[in-house]
Amino acid sequence: MSLHLASLSFDIGTLTEGYASGTLRPVAVIEEAYRRIAAKGERPVWITLVPMAQALADLAAAPNGPLYGIPFAVKDNIDVAGLPTTCACPEFAYVPEWSATVVERLEAAGAILVGKTNLDQFATGLVGTRSPYGIPSCVFDPEYISGGSSSGSSVAVASGLVSFALGTDTAGSGRVPAAFNNIVGLKPTKGLISARGLVPACRTQDAISVFGLTVSDAARVTACAAGFDAEDAYSREAPRPFAVEALPANVRVGIPASGLEFFGDAEAERLYRAAVERMPGLGATVVEIDFAPFRDAARLLYQGPWVAERLAAIRAFVAEKPDALHEVVGAIIKGSAKLSAVDAFEGFYRLAELTRAAESVWRSMDILLLPTAGTTYRISDVLADPVALNSNLGLYTNFVNLMDLSALAVPAGFRPSGLPFGVTLIARAFEDGRIAALGDALHRAGPGLKLGATAKLLADTAAVTPSPPFGRVAVAVVGAHLSGQPLNVQLREREARLLRTTRTGEGYSFYALAGSTPAKPGLVFDGKGAGGIEVEIWEMDEAAFGSFVALIPPPLGIGSLRLAEGDWVKGFLCEPHGLEGARDITSYGGWRAWLASKPAAGGNP
Repeated sequence: MSLHLASLSFDIGTLTEGYASGTLRPVAVIEEAYRRIAAKGERPVWITLVPMAQALADLAAAPNGPLYGIPFAVKDNIDVAGLPTTCACPEFAYVPEWSATVVERLEAAGAILVGKTNLDQFATGLVGTRSPYGIPSCVFDPEYISGGSSSGSSVAVASGLVSFALGTDTAGSGRVPAAFNNIVGLKPTKGLISARGLVPACRTQDAISVFGLTVSDAARVTACAAGFDAEDAYSREAPRPFAVEALPANVRVGIPASGLEFFGDAEAERLYRAAVERMPGLGATVVEIDFAPFRDAARLLYQGPWVAERLAAIRAFVAEKPDALHEVVGAIIKGSAKLSAVDAFEGFYRLAELTRAAESVWRSMDILLLPTAGTTYRISDVLADPVALNSNLGLYTNFVNLMDLSALAVPAGFRPSGLPFGVTLIARAFEDGRIAALGDALHRAGPGLKLGATAKLLADTAAVTPSPPFGRVAVAVVGAHLSGQPLNVQLREREARLLRTTRTGEGYSFYALAGSTPAKPGLVFDGKGAGGIEVEIWEMDEAAFGSFVALIPPPLGIGSLRLAEGDWVKGFLCEPHGLEGARDITSYGGWRAWLASKPAAGGNP
């Protein structure tokens, strides 16, 4: 085992940069993931592992996509072809023939599945203590809960066993465990990520969520996972593709004027107030809002008729094997049988009233900032009082899906005891990309934070990069269109904006084309080039992009380029026949470096 691998951070940025530079081999990373899992032990984090030989075979067949070679896990209420789906109930287990849509999409992006993780049985709970496969604990103190129901997924990421993991989030299960383990939890708008292949908790309120070490990681995964699925009745067409959006100036961040509850946890309150105080420095205006509609809606999820959806999801199984359920979970699910259709309609009416009341609150703010949870608890305390303490943890999370909102949980510091605290940014439906930029900035504003329970400093990772606004296109240029070069005027004439300078991923070769005026290079992907080629990323509106492409002469054209960071962008590529008589200049790493090596050439390139 390499000492380098043993200390390697599994954040996606580190891995993709290592793959692009050739300093990391994906095979070695996957093998290291299994070594770490073996050292920690399979239980209680995992329910089923993919055999390492199979994971390596999957890697060999994986496409070179934006998540190529990235190890990940899924919560064990999400189907993976050929692996049991248990929902943490052994007697419920079945082996699906097909994977969930979200798993298929992630694997199509090159990600490598390592295994399926533990959970509160049937995704019922925010505590992580309701599973026959053991109780995952907080990665910072084994006496404290990990949070649930996505307990295993959060611990797997925070421990550095995988780069990211899928959870599910109905009442906060993709956010509370993130807060308790110092990681990011992205709870997308309902229907943004397909739920086909998910065993539902509350089918109308479920969302598949993403745990990552950074907002950038979670956003990258979400961009690959999101998309309409006609086979999922609750999938939704988003008004625009998911992407991190630049925040508008003077964004308004709402905080409750009253009604905050920390259940005696003074340090949690202090850390929340500190997060609020950072907002003006991030360009936000803090406004006080009426929290009552949100608080009252939160009570409906378990005190209203939606708990009966949990019975609807597994009704036949409960009727056949009522004693197979965990004691606490069984009491909650079977107890909902007493609810009537009248109760359901009354609940719908009440939620509509509260949602309408919240609309006026939203007119005064753009984003709501709340504690992810007001406190945390010892495992022993939760086992002694499982329902009331679980209920306390849902105060700031239960209303989000009922009110059709998007949310992002980010770390916000540590108590003197060493236990982490987190906050959640909440916005309206399909504003997931907007809160990502502010969430990343807030995460990075915390002093000296590390990634989960690993040694990697957050400051040593790249911040999120906002994508061009909807209706605008990013394009990578490599030669005569670079800043200061003769054809850059074609970009400036179209009011294009320079976003950044970066490099291509590994595998691109670079040539000085023969006989072109002005001199131009040709970029090709042949799997051979090492080190990446310098590019500039410019953005322009779609109409300008169309006229720009029309100016490009053969053998050049526009295709898709993979960047060193792992994401893809439109950019200049060369047709193979254009390389006849061309000189290979890959070793120079870019057009400017090649030009600088030829001072005697004279003239404009």
